[in-house]
Amino acid sequence: MVYTIVVHLYAKDSAETISKLHNKLVEASSVYSKDQETISWFVMQDHQDKRAFTIVERYEHEKPKISSRGMPINIVPRLMTDLLGKDYPGSNPPTQNPYWKTFNPYVEPLLEKEMDLRRFNEL
Repeated sequence: MVYTIVVHLYAKDSAETISKLHNKLVEASSVYSKDQETISWFVMQDHQDKRAFTIVERYEHEKPKISSRGMPINIVPRLMTDLLGKDYPGSNPPTQNPYWKTFNPYVEPLLEKEMDLRRFNEL
């Protein structure tokens, strides 16, 4: 079953801020799309309200797989740990991808309000 995360972000009202958020999300997509067990990680910008962005992350599994040595294999839903700065049940800190340490501190100040994060299991 595919595990999906949908996140809505709303940028502060400034062309510079919108541009910064846009560029960072495009960069994040190219980085996180390469992570193990990531099916897709893409971003969208509303066609009318340029301040509104949506991220869709799709993973092969919700919980990490365990290696033959009993160690978790890092397949974290990235945005949950990156933007919110905390772990969720069944997830591991994304320490195998150093990019995550820069993402939250950069994005959070660009947002006007807290993001709307929803978790789904595809049918």
